[in-house]
Amino acid sequence: MAGARRGATPDLTELLPQWLAAANRHGYRPPAELLPALLDAARARTDLRPAALALAGPRALWLARLNPDWKFALRGALVSALAPGVADTSAAPVPQVPGPRVPGSAVAGPSVAGPTVANTSDDTDADAEGVTEAEAPDDTDADIPGDTDPDIPGDTDADASGDTDADVPGDAGAGSPVDASGAATAASGPDGSGSRPGGTGADAVRKLWEEGLFAERVALLESVRRRDPSAAVALLGSTWPTERAEDRLMFLDSLRTGLSGADEPFLEQALSDRSRNVRATAAELLSALPGSALAGRMAARAASYVALDPTAAVPQITVEAPHECDAAMQRDGVVPKPPTGRGERAWWLAQLVEATPLGLWPERFGGRSPAGIVALPVTDDWRGELHAAWCRAAVRQRNPEWSRALLGSPAAAGAAAPGTASLGERAKLLLTLPAAERAGWVAEFIAVHGLSEAFQILGVCSVPWDEPLGRAVVDALDIARDAGSYPWSFSGVMGLAERCLDPAEADRLELLTATPDEPEGASPGAGSYWSEAFQRLVRTLRLRATMHAELSPDGSP
Repeated sequence: MAGARRGATPDLTELLPQWLAAANRHGYRPPAELLPALLDAARARTDLRPAALALAGPRALWLARLNPDWKFALRGALVSALAPGVADTSAAPVPQVPGPRVPGSAVAGPSVAGPTVANTSDDTDADAEGVTEAEAPDDTDADIPGDTDPDIPGDTDADASGDTDADVPGDAGAGSPVDASGAATAASGPDGSGSRPGGTGADAVRKLWEEGLFAERVALLESVRRRDPSAAVALLGSTWPTERAEDRLMFLDSLRTGLSGADEPFLEQALSDRSRNVRATAAELLSALPGSALAGRMAARAASYVALDPTAAVPQITVEAPHECDAAMQRDGVVPKPPTGRGERAWWLAQLVEATPLGLWPERFGGRSPAGIVALPVTDDWRGELHAAWCRAAVRQRNPEWSRALLGSPAAAGAAAPGTASLGERAKLLLTLPAAERAGWVAEFIAVHGLSEAFQILGVCSVPWDEPLGRAVVDALDIARDAGSYPWSFSGVMGLAERCLDPAEADRLELLTATPDEPEGASPGAGSYWSEAFQRLVRTLRLRATMHAELSPDGSP
């Protein structure tokens, strides 16, 4: 356990995402001499890339053409130039990041800059060699509807260590920025002057879509989708028949952004795709549109299997699961073969119910509210299956009223929970609620159940945490400390608290930094561990406050 001891020093690398976001928010640019370190950090940590590249500005793109290790920066630049999906801040004032540089830091700024991330020889996003559909068929019985993150041969971030700049469409040689048609721009330099795509916008987008790397094409489609959803569907449809199955799946998943009824004709056509995963994803997207024809077909099927029992003296739900999975059901995304250990009929029923518009059920159950429906008894032990399917439907359809009903009271646990006892499923339901309501539910859950099962649901709360949630977390940590619990059992929650607590809580937490008396039966040395953990928490909160104050033009945290 001693090897896992972190001491009381804040982990600066964990604050880099917040620092980059704040620096971008205020329009800063880093000193030019620190751009290589910033690019190395972005290469090693994909979560930093969007914010790091936004902060770095056009000089980073010039540098990226001189070093194949930084080629990831060029892909996003081409896409942003052709189909901007985010605000362009290149013309805005670009103040230098304030504060002294910390020796060995990745970026200049307030004394929170993290250490330079080592540039490893093999990129974590290195591409696997692409294979053909025949080599890697995705139509196995293990395919699950809605599985949108399969292990596919084609990587989405072609960063092979042996890859060169020649792989970038239109590359005209190191150091010469290119336009989308393949011609090098005449006036280009470290400041990005003159480096902009040539040709008409529509032609440039078409050329990149037809000739770009897979990662560039995914990013282009997503960017076009954010700007003009119908144009993205048209772009995808222009090459759909010739795309590989795994590529069709990734492209189709891009349609989740801005999904609307206008996408239904394309998605309905995709239900006949030769790839099972593509068919399943198309069906999932259509079922998220309550007015779609597929949703109507699923509702008609589900209504024949789930109803109020007309013979019962007390209202209850009766379930008669389907006896077969016919061809029409399969075309609509129902997978016939269940996972290991799952009964066929229960599997088919669950898929039908989760794809059914939730608006059907109040009609079927005498005008009852979602909470009233969830409270009804269910015959023959079908309650768990039915409620779990409703949970997935509520998440898919982003329905907060059903989510509230299925979450129930935070005090309920295990079998007493109305919808699901799974904290993972509860976390998904919470994401459909407004941020303040979500934080309040989690705060009450922690007050009743403590922190041992709270890590997953804390992760869906907005940052910084609302005051009631922050106080609930700190109180629970204090209770655990006083009980002599193992402090390392709460290291995950403590790490979240360092990043998510409101920095204004630091003064109140100062009292907890003292080493407590160890109660009888406590883990040996637990008191000093807890003291260090709270010292680190307080120091990190104060460091975050300083960070924001130094970056803010008016000096406010």
